[in-house]
Amino acid sequence: MHYMVIERFKEGAAPEIYHRFRARGRMMPAGLEYVSSWIDHDFTICYQVMQTEDVSLFSQWTAAWSDLMDFQIVPVRTSAEAAARIATEPKQQ
Repeated sequence: MHYMVIERFKEGAAPEIYHRFRARGRMMPAGLEYVSSWIDHDFTICYQVMQTEDVSLFSQWTAAWSDLMDFQIVPVRTSAEAAARIATEPKQQ
């Protein structure tokens, strides 16, 4: 299953986030996989797509970063998956 992870950096934390990332990597437990990410131009928010079959792994991962950022984790599906699911539902009148 895919998840959109929205990381909101704490005030002035961006340099330390990148320093920690260079030193220790993403620090993700086995079974939690990084797909891709985008950072806003102000270095305050990271939008990250991840996948896992065990949503409980997010708590282990976020614990390693919670001093520097806050997290919102949203289950998502691809557009193709959404279209296929809607196609099987009865048409509403």
